[in-house]
Amino acid sequence: YPELDSENLVRVDIIDDGETLRTFRDATQDFVIANHFVEHCEDPIGAVGNMLRVLKEGGVLFMAIPDKRFTFDRDRPVTPLEHLLRDHDEAPAWSRRQHYEEWARLVNNVRDNAGLQSEVERLMATRYAIHYHVWTQMEMLEFILALRKMWSFEVELVLKRKNEVIFILKRCPGPRIP
Repeated sequence: YPELDSENLVRVDIIDDGETLRTFRDATQDFVIANHFVEHCEDPIGAVGNMLRVLKEGGVLFMAIPDKRFTFDRDRPVTPLEHLLRDHDEAPAWSRRQHYEEWARLVNNVRDNAGLQSEVERLMATRYAIHYHVWTQMEMLEFILALRKMWSFEVELVLKRKNEVIFILKRCPGPRIP
């Protein structure tokens, strides 16, 4: 977010792609925190898979995901599970323009076609980190249950809190997570 360049931000020790976590070896972390992050992922299935991959057996993943009904995403359609699966299987490039168009139209309220296309091109050129996917509490639960069929983890907590849903997942013994 270039608009934050002038802010006095906390110095960080590690900079990595949060979707891939390439700098972390498998099963090396006790916990991962993804606070209002998953909605920014173009491939949320792959991102959560990588978060689970880096956790030690018994490690904990904390995720807080906004419920679209209580945010600026309220007018956007819910992202169906089939879309998430396709983003994961085919890579998300197929849907990127669609996400930016939806964002420009329904969040930035760009109404005219020329302005819409200009805004989409700007967002795409900078790969601006919008909320690519949006859910209500029920679709988030469907998403987590679909992941549960793929990988070995327990759902330790699901908590609806104001405009978000909090999930605490615990990595279990099982097959290697991709």
